[in-house]
Amino acid sequence: MDFQPPKYRREFFTSPHHAGLGLVTLGAGFILGAAYPLALLLAPAAYLLGWVYFPDMPFFRRWVDRRHASAQLEAGRAEAAQFTKRREELLAQLSGFRRQNYRALANVCQDIETASADQPLSSADPTGDPRLRKLDELMWTFLRLLTMGDSLDRFLETERREEVPRLVQEAEEEVAGLSAEFESLKAKGGELGMIEAKERFLSSRLERLEVLRKRQQRIGQAQANLQLVVSEQERLEQQVKLLRADAIASKNADTLTARIDATVEHLDQTNQWLAEMDEFKDLAGDLPATPERIGYAAAQALADRQMPPRLPREPGRLKEKR
Repeated sequence: MDFQPPKYRREFFTSPHHAGLGLVTLGAGFILGAAYPLALLLAPAAYLLGWVYFPDMPFFRRWVDRRHASAQLEAGRAEAAQFTKRREELLAQLSGFRRQNYRALANVCQDIETASADQPLSSADPTGDPRLRKLDELMWTFLRLLTMGDSLDRFLETERREEVPRLVQEAEEEVAGLSAEFESLKAKGGELGMIEAKERFLSSRLERLEVLRKRQQRIGQAQANLQLVVSEQERLEQQVKLLRADAIASKNADTLTARIDATVEHLDQTNQWLAEMDEFKDLAGDLPATPERIGYAAAQALADRQMPPRLPREPGRLKEKR
């Protein structure tokens, strides 16, 4: 989200202060004009002076700043809510195995937050620590990789059930046989109608073979993409776990910050690669720049973490109830 600074003169035009200025100056001049004609000249002059000086007055600027900040906060919350909804939808669509992977890495990030909580970079507001947003960015990239892996897995499984390589081989053998029959028919000087029908049939089977080859090519590309996606997932997992080790072992905030920065920078190439894949254009985009932190935990994980643990029943009391 791009937050623009307020334009005070434009804000003044639609503000109640402008209405008050017009009422006090022009209204008073109109009322007093009958008794004091000079008021008809002084009132517009006072109104124009108000236009010149009022928007620059400190109390008006503070009012505009508060109003602007409130509007930005509401817009940021709406954008964050929309992004969170989208993230929850992506999580819900994941397979159980990959959803568990996401939650496991989210727990690692939670360990990093806990270990570095005593050394926040923003002492006034711990949630404003820039390291936390970078953890959110890492988890967003991880979720996109998981979503891509799931989609590629489903595609490959569908194509695998149809045995496309076998279909290609059979189609190649069929086309070779039809081509030989067509050439033989032409060499023997067969009927023109028969030759044209055979040629159209051969052309149709050739087009089918071309489509099957394209499907086979897409399968090979999807397999290569899946290998890369899984590799990037594993690399990101290990990097985040290394950050956890650094956060627990070292109490130097600058060192941990540098490690997180380096990890985020290494993901630039991954994010660029994600953006260039036409099949996953809807997954492109970074975290929205909102005034409040978005976080990375799934709604169910947050509910589980906030719910107090159930106390075990004492065996003695259980027997008493019986």
